[in-house]
Amino acid sequence: MSQRIPSLKPGELTDAQRVVYDGITGGDRLKGTQHFPVVAADGSLTGPFGIMLHAPGVGDILQQLGAAIRYRTSLTARVREIGILLVGAAMRSDYEWWAHSRVARGIGFTDDELDQLSRGAFRTSDPLEQTAADLCTALLGGGPVGSAEYARYADILGTEAIIELTTLVGYYRTLAQLMAVFDTGVPE
Repeated sequence: MSQRIPSLKPGELTDAQRVVYDGITGGDRLKGTQHFPVVAADGSLTGPFGIMLHAPGVGDILQQLGAAIRYRTSLTARVREIGILLVGAAMRSDYEWWAHSRVARGIGFTDDELDQLSRGAFRTSDPLEQTAADLCTALLGGGPVGSAEYARYADILGTEAIIELTTLVGYYRTLAQLMAVFDTGVPE
């Protein structure tokens, strides 16, 4: 998992860590098609999920937020993956790119679309997807969202999706930063 903290196997977990582990392994993440492994062969968790176990008070809330972003928003699967992949590219997060490019392929993204996203750009004729990509790119650029841009985002996306995308960008940036600090790469 990481060069800096050990992978924790199920038999090594404290009660608080077990709550986080069970929340991750017993929730929506492991239902349906698995595009990337969340649980390694030895029972430890991959990527950011293994890190979350080391700070269970924050880790549990973080994994709950991630589940809400992935499974309980108004965002289409394509819009969600556009946002996640733009964050992965901007943060140079190998794990996020590795995991979510697989999800994106599974829902029909083309090689050209993935190539665009890997360069931190996305161009499409779909106004919803383009506007979502534009908002995510603006958020990743760190600049303020001006009144004209906000009006366009609100007109096309709506307030709920703006909140969800803004939260998605912040959440996946947090995961990318955690994996950068703890030198967490792609599972073997």
